[in-house]
Amino acid sequence: MFMGEHHHNVDDKGRLIIPSRFREGLGKSFVITRGMDHCLFIYPMDEWGRLEEKLKSLPFTKKDARAFTRFFFSGAAECELDKQGRISIPSTLRHYAELKKETVVIGVSSRVEVWSKERWETYFEESQESFSDIAENIADLDF
Repeated sequence: MFMGEHHHNVDDKGRLIIPSRFREGLGKSFVITRGMDHCLFIYPMDEWGRLEEKLKSLPFTKKDARAFTRFFFSGAAECELDKQGRISIPSTLRHYAELKKETVVIGVSSRVEVWSKERWETYFEESQESFSDIAENIADLDF
């Protein structure tokens, strides 16, 4: 399980340090792709396989299913950590997520997300105000 919030910088070569507490869960190789809300999603290979199976089961005759799977898979790239615990993020993904320098790497249960610091702060502020309403709308959660 991935959880927590970590601040790191993307270097001039597009490399990003993956927090040490996430490295073991991601394994030797993993997949990075476009996520929702202009962030990037990183999946361990086993989780990517489960997600792939779910997406393959969508009816390809549905326009939304075709659009989503194209969006999701066309941006996907397999990654490996270098000796310093960094990944090289493809330029198309850096552009999509507007990653310049400062980033926020967060754990979200079965995946890791990479956000530009500015986008994360905006998203967090907007969502924080309605956190209780969101929780009430999505499930019967008891805290």
